Amino acid sequence: MSTIPGFDIHAAPPVTSDEAVQALRGLAVSNISDVMQRSRTTGALRLFALPTARLCGPALTVRLAVGDHLMFHKALDLAQPGQVIVVDAQGFLEAAMAGEIMSRYAISRGIAGFVIDGAIRDLDFIGSHDFPVYARGVTPRGPTRRGPGEIHLSVQVGGMVVAPGDILCGDLDGLVSVPPDAARAVAEQVHALQKKEAASIAAIAAGTLDRRWVDDALKTNKP
Repeated sequence: MSTIPGFDIHAAPPVTSDEAVQALRGLAVSNISDVMQRSRTTGALRLFALPTARLCGPALTVRLAVGDHLMFHKALDLAQPGQVIVVDAQGFLEAAMAGEIMSRYAISRGIAGFVIDGAIRDLDFIGSHDFPVYARGVTPRGPTRRGPGEIHLSVQVGGMVVAPGDILCGDLDGLVSVPPDAARAVAEQVHALQKKEAASIAAIAAGTLDRRWVDDALKTNKP
């Protein structure tokens, strides 16, 4: 069931600090998800850019009317370098919300990427560049440009709630949204987790991995 948005540009959130973004840059989405109790994550939207493309930046959020991308265009003009445009297109797959022209314009303005709960097109261009574009699907059909739509409000993409200014991280596994005031603590926990994983990998290589926890868990959890 679709919901008709308003026709508003709300007040922009406080600027997300570069330090908060840099704390998360390069960290695996799966590890960020793990230390956040596997919340605020989605795998429903897939990366359609080159497999090496990685996403990390504060969200500029947009909610669109079904099949219409007028407010997406306005968001392109409002976005600051490094921001990720996060688009709640209500999962609609019968009209593309972005393609080559919008991607080229975003790249020229230093925008960090697109996250679109809806369709895209011009995959020959998007799929051959490292500009991160996450979407639910692909269609050749274009959208309307009449509105309505809203900018700077909490949205839902792929079942994941994103507030304006949240830091979006994306890799081949999917996406995670981190509140900016939690970024440093999350990053510290991820670095600790990475050390544990590195020790496990080394133990596998040495043939010394301790797997007793599996039987212990079976005993503990057996009814």
